[in-house]
Amino acid sequence: MTTNLTSGDSATTTAPVSPAAPTPATTAAPTHRSGRWIDHWDPEDPTFWRGGGRSIARRNLSLSVLAEFLGFCVWALWSVVVPLLPAAGFSLTLDQQFWLIAVPSLVGATVRIPYTFAVPRFGGRNWTIISALLLLIPASALAWVVSDPSSSFGLLLGCAALAGFGGGNFASSMTNISFFFPEAEKGKALGINAAGGNLGTGLVQLVVPAVIAIGAGTHLERAGLMFIPLAILAAVLAWRGMDNLTGVKADYGSFAAATRNRHTWIISFLYIGTFGSFIGYSGAFPTLLKTQFPETPTTIAFLGALIGALTRPLGGIVADRFGGARVTIGSFVLLALGAVGAIEGLTSHSFAVFFSSFLVLFVGAGIGNGATYRMIPAVFRAGVSADRLPIARKTAAGCIGIAGAVGAYGGFFIPRGFAMAKAQYGSLVPALWVFIAAYLLMAITTYAVYARRGSPLAAETI
Repeated sequence: MTTNLTSGDSATTTAPVSPAAPTPATTAAPTHRSGRWIDHWDPEDPTFWRGGGRSIARRNLSLSVLAEFLGFCVWALWSVVVPLLPAAGFSLTLDQQFWLIAVPSLVGATVRIPYTFAVPRFGGRNWTIISALLLLIPASALAWVVSDPSSSFGLLLGCAALAGFGGGNFASSMTNISFFFPEAEKGKALGINAAGGNLGTGLVQLVVPAVIAIGAGTHLERAGLMFIPLAILAAVLAWRGMDNLTGVKADYGSFAAATRNRHTWIISFLYIGTFGSFIGYSGAFPTLLKTQFPETPTTIAFLGALIGALTRPLGGIVADRFGGARVTIGSFVLLALGAVGAIEGLTSHSFAVFFSSFLVLFVGAGIGNGATYRMIPAVFRAGVSADRLPIARKTAAGCIGIAGAVGAYGGFFIPRGFAMAKAQYGSLVPALWVFIAAYLLMAITTYAVYARRGSPLAAETI
């Protein structure tokens, strides 16, 4: 599968999968059969696209956005619930709270690659139905476990891990939608799909606390219960309105080629700093506010994740103009400055400084996401002859899938870093200094490999 990354798809995670060879004869309209399978799909044919292909693609995109949005919501649910557990009667240490925040990201990152390959195996429509229904498990488990304050930490941790299913939805959704659109429109479509999903992280932190607080008392179980009918609705809508495409197959060779290319792992390392920071800070921010500034309502934390999601396309747009490597370096500098400001906010106990610094962190992470992904196609096509360009594109697609999974592990490392710093030093500041060092190392790595004058790729404007 070829991949066309533009400013619009800054969060793209497409799979190393390939469609079957196009049918030689032009077909003016898609050919359907039972089970909502489409046997002929050729979006690059203008006649086919105008004859019904565009409307089908857009319908699948809109329903995919809904399912992916709910996936991100469920993935982020424990970031909302954890700060409220102590007041509900749960006896948890700060280390245990950060474990409950971190483990969904650990599971979500791990299932991203299998979710990617599930689309060609089961069909995009079918897997959207399955993945939406899988959200019933973490939603129901959360509603059940938080209703009893005597629940053990191990039980809480197991239920939190189930929320990782929501993190896998992003990979399968992006993979599926990438097949429906022509190259000229793929970037925009994937950008819409990604943005719709990522907004779930911020919106769930805004809406769920309000739902929990309706009426007398605090009803934590509602955080899970409210997503049960929504997940069923997403599955029903996918069943009624989405389609499967025949001829799509997993391209394991491209995936294997990507694992052997050093740039895959360099970019994955950089993506831990960008996307990993977005997920990690999004999950930890409500708990940080609750523990460090208890006089402040945690609902304000949603602004961070919302800003991080909205600035992702900006990173791609700016990178298109100035080059992905330069903007990525700038994003790491911005992340480091945000962390320095957060240290100052903690040291002086200034909520204004701490909160504004975290917003800078989210801006840096969002811009970095777009810029880093802008680099991938440029890196893999650099210095490649025209006859080998299709292979380079497939290898880039494999890199995208790997980087998307590896980067998500940052959502585990950041909360655990805060927990370890608090346990060892009684302060969150040492963790932030480690994050600053990591951002500077990532900036130096980006410069040395992709931007330094005289380096092999510097002339390519990566």
